[in-house]
Amino acid sequence: MSLQDLTHVDDPVPVPYSLLRVEPQLHESIPLAKVSHPSDVPREQPLHHFQLLDVAILRDVVLLSLVGVVCNTSHLSTLNPLVILIIMSAKPPPPKSCDTFVVLGDRTKGGHIVFGKNSDRPQDEVQEVVYQPTTTHTTGSKVKCTYIEIDQVEKTHAVILSKPSWMWGAEMGANDRGVCIGNEAVWTKLQGDDDSTERLLGMDLLRLGLERGNTAESAMDVITSLLEEHGQGGPCSDTVPGLLYHNSFLIADPTEAWVLETAGRHWAAENIKSGHRNISNALTIGTKMDRASEGVKEAAKEAGWWDGSSEFNFAEAFSADDNSGGRQECGERLLAKLSEGGNFGLLSMLSVLRDDKSGICMSDGFFVSTSSQVLRDTESGICRGTDHDHPTAGSMVSVLSSDGCGRPSCHWFTGTPDPKRSVFKPFIFTDNVKISPHTQSPKIPDDKDPAKVVPRFAKKVNRTHLLYRRQQAAGGCNADTLRDLESKCVLETEAVLENFNMERLSEMDDLFKDCVDSELKFYK
Repeated sequence: MSLQDLTHVDDPVPVPYSLLRVEPQLHESIPLAKVSHPSDVPREQPLHHFQLLDVAILRDVVLLSLVGVVCNTSHLSTLNPLVILIIMSAKPPPPKSCDTFVVLGDRTKGGHIVFGKNSDRPQDEVQEVVYQPTTTHTTGSKVKCTYIEIDQVEKTHAVILSKPSWMWGAEMGANDRGVCIGNEAVWTKLQGDDDSTERLLGMDLLRLGLERGNTAESAMDVITSLLEEHGQGGPCSDTVPGLLYHNSFLIADPTEAWVLETAGRHWAAENIKSGHRNISNALTIGTKMDRASEGVKEAAKEAGWWDGSSEFNFAEAFSADDNSGGRQECGERLLAKLSEGGNFGLLSMLSVLRDDKSGICMSDGFFVSTSSQVLRDTESGICRGTDHDHPTAGSMVSVLSSDGCGRPSCHWFTGTPDPKRSVFKPFIFTDNVKISPHTQSPKIPDDKDPAKVVPRFAKKVNRTHLLYRRQQAAGGCNADTLRDLESKCVLETEAVLENFNMERLSEMDDLFKDCVDSELKFYK
């Protein structure tokens, strides 16, 4: 029987439910599978909605089926080739990675908004911290994003970005107007083969929002208008073939935050004025849609994902997989606990990002967090070390100060994997700010860069920067000393900002650069 024959089996095939999981990316032509649920309640689902939890389990299924102990033995002749087909079609489950958080002023020290993100990326992908100054552009000029060119605007804001070194866009960052954005991968029912078409990546949209947005809402307007005009698509990794996803965003400024979630060119947004909010690789906007794309309800109804009469729920309608590995709930509990009494601050967010039991901090493995008590929380899995399948490649925390409060916003970046082994270093926008060259990857000529030469990603190149190499070589040595260095830096920086004189802003020009240089000395 050929592979083509296997995709046209007419009769439903009994398959143990425990071996399958929802996943809309397998081939549409595979027939219906009669699924045995643990409750023994029969239900039929298209087999293309399922993906193997563990290919090794299915190998056992094949072996067991040969001796007649799998499912109903009367169906073995039908089950065996389908199991083989599934094994041949199997691919790793979508990476469950990245967590972004915000705590609003009513629950923080001093009333400042605190933003944080762990960026979990394919193992060995280098994340760099780069600065782009305010720039005036020629009328009619274009900007080349990761894959496509789009119209440039007259003027772009200064931005500080933590970005995968091979792409134009960024995983997280801030601009000189006090806007911060972090993005997340999400999987929706609108995904398909067309997502491989090169368009704007979610990371491109994030950077464009920062470069063009004066506030959180205006940055969201930039993202949604470009999404509707150009769409999202193209490979999201230079090393993991077929890594394609849609995007969600958490956008904050000194007064409010927005959660923006997308499905294809459709989107929904929720405004956050108080409390806290977090996102972790799943659609979370339900019936509270403060804004949405035109025709989003009609699209869901036409596809059969909404009945047209009940209250519309964006996540229920468009989500293909609502499982964020428990990190969404763990992150929410951490934020609630740490913000009780209105004392949440910079150190609180650091602890969340370093939580690895929740999966929020991901250390070395297939995907890594490239960003701290929220970001460094290990119990929740928010923080994942470098031995994890989806480790944390870089992390960011921002304390956003409102206009007129007398202190500048301060943004903290690691620039290295695993926030438990990394040092957060402060950055403040000034007129003559200097960024460290040691957090920037080497420049590769366009005609030699595998991310820019078509066909893409035909070879690997070394994109490591000096701080990355030194931190990886140290392997966790001097961890206590480095943590003491960070603690001292946090205390001194916070003390300066509490009694800040804006006339002395130029004294912050070298702040980030000096901290990187100090960290490097401990790795020698």
